[in-house]
Order: sequence, then C-alpha cells, then structure tokens
Amino acid sequence: MDFTENNLKDEEILALSLEQPALFKILVSRYQEAFIRKATGIVRQREEAEDIVQEAFVKIYFNGKKFKKMDGIEFKSWAYRILVNTAISRYRKISKKWQAESNDPLDLETASDSALSTENIILESENKSLTAELLSRLPKPLARLVSLYYIEDKSYKEIAGQEGITMAALKMKLFRAKKFLKNAVKEKKDEYKK
Repeated sequence: MDFTENNLKDEEILALSLEQPALFKILVSRYQEAFIRKATGIVRQREEAEDIVQEAFVKIYFNGKKFKKMDGIEFKSWAYRILVNTAISRYRKISKKWQAESNDPLDLETASDSALSTENIILESENKSLTAELLSRLPKPLARLVSLYYIEDKSYKEIAGQEGITMAALKMKLFRAKKFLKNAVKEKKDEYKK
C-alpha cells in the first residue's frame, strides 16, 4: 500500500496498524510528546509520565479493534481518555504506596492533600468529558480550532499556519466558538435544573 503518514487520519492509521503493527509508530510519533506533557501534569514526575504514556499506547493498540469513529468521538479524544484514565490509576497507586510507607504523622496531612488532589483529577477528567460533549456541538471546523488552541495548547501562529488562515481570522473564529460554547454551557445548566 502506497501512502504517506500525512495523508492518513489517525483512525485509518490505527486500523492499518492492526494488520501492520509497524505503522503504529506513526501514532506514537504524533502523540507522544503531548501525552507526556498531559501525564506529567497529572503525576508530576517525568519518568513516571513516560511509563504511563508507554502503557497507554499499549492499551490503545490492543483495544484498537474496539474503537469506532462516531460523531463527536474521534481517535484523539478516545486516546486521551485512555491516557488520562491510565495516569489517574497510576497516580492512585503511587499515592497509596506513599501513604502506606509513610510513618511520619506530619505526612498524614500531606496524604489528605493527596486525596484532595486525586478528587481534583477526577473532577478534571469529568470536566474533560463535558468539554468533549460541548465540542461535539460545535461545527467541526470550529471544534478543531478550539481543540488545537485550548486542548493541544498550540499557539495562534502554529494553528494559523497549519490551517492556512490569518491570525485575525483565527481569533475571530475562536471568539465565535467561545460564544457558542457559552450558550451551550448555559443550556446544559438549564438541563440540570429541570
């Protein structure tokens, strides 16, 4: 099969890699650094984050047959969910191990702080699910821009270059997307009140 990594979507690469495992390295190269940053943000240790990312990629590959592209659910959000869940599980293990090894009464205060941090991580994960749902309500071009800027943390310059638009056009589109999302959040709050 004749192709380049740039003309294939993540979903296509995942499907092809199930038959040709060597192709999975394309997904690894696309996501590895962003995954490491995300995992480091959760566990606060680079080495631990690298282990988590490796474990997440293994899970992604071995569960590749289960992935089904649907409206609002793309490979990227599915893969990030696996990464975040893996990181949270690892964080909990680290936290429990640390608490079990600690005999210093002062560490109990820190341990309860860790529990609060775990709750915050879980809440953050739930917020990300809500964010994915809200993004799915946006028109796809706007959702992509919002994802690139707010989730992938790319600069205006990077996004404008990648999308082939001016920075002024990008800023206007992001402004429209934020306005749309504010209305969607308001609707969501109204749903909860009912």
